[in-house]
Amino acid sequence: MFSVLIASAVEPIDPTAMPQGTEQVDIYLLLGQSNMKGRGALPTEQSTDPRIIFMSMGNDQWYVARHPLHKAGVPDLIDGSDQAGVGPGLAFAQAMLAKDSATRIALVPGAHGGSWIQLWGKGGRFYTPALERAKQALADFPDGTARIAGVLWLQGESDSLENRYGVYDAKLQDLVQRLRVDLNEAELPFVACTIGTFIKPKGKYLHVEEINADLLALPETLPFTACVDARDLQDGHIGDFMHYNTESQKVIGARFAEEFKSLKNE
Repeated sequence: MFSVLIASAVEPIDPTAMPQGTEQVDIYLLLGQSNMKGRGALPTEQSTDPRIIFMSMGNDQWYVARHPLHKAGVPDLIDGSDQAGVGPGLAFAQAMLAKDSATRIALVPGAHGGSWIQLWGKGGRFYTPALERAKQALADFPDGTARIAGVLWLQGESDSLENRYGVYDAKLQDLVQRLRVDLNEAELPFVACTIGTFIKPKGKYLHVEEINADLLALPETLPFTACVDARDLQDGHIGDFMHYNTESQKVIGARFAEEFKSLKNE
């Protein structure tokens, strides 16, 4: 499924050593399930920018960002293992950087394939580690230079089941409000994305439309939230009618950036 790229001698960086011309650090959390983690085919070559960095899920150290951002384990082996491929995070960061080259983008991956929203509840299996990583990321930079700038959320496939979809809206709102309290950011921007319309209502995934309706309605309920509408990417999957392909993830990443810019009135 994945192209193979082996990178040799990739070393962690000192996040406090700011690239010339950068004045602050915006930290973004990448949360959700497999489509945020990424299943798109890896490129055979990758370009990097020292202004875009990410915290490895394997060792919590910082690296210049490259795919796959959600690679677990040894961070210098870029081979698509752990089913990690191209997600929207890097395209998002590149689009944000194009708007403001003086701000360094620090990505904190935290998505987990197959996770349903209950696992992101208070004290949940994935919520607590994500919160701890966010706080650690903030502490890794000198006081006054970094902020938690927002959350990207791509999740919902696992909640489109008959016994789960009915409470999704309430649990999503709870997640947003809890993150704002726990991170002490009352106006923390939170941008979601719709799940694939190519997930036909068959088998156990019967309520894709209802989940997307909840995601799209989020801005009507909570301030400083938005939702990327990716329902038009009907053919943009990797062949499994479940996961966005690389091309779609690039589009989604750019749309995430547009929504964040809109929330910031830029």
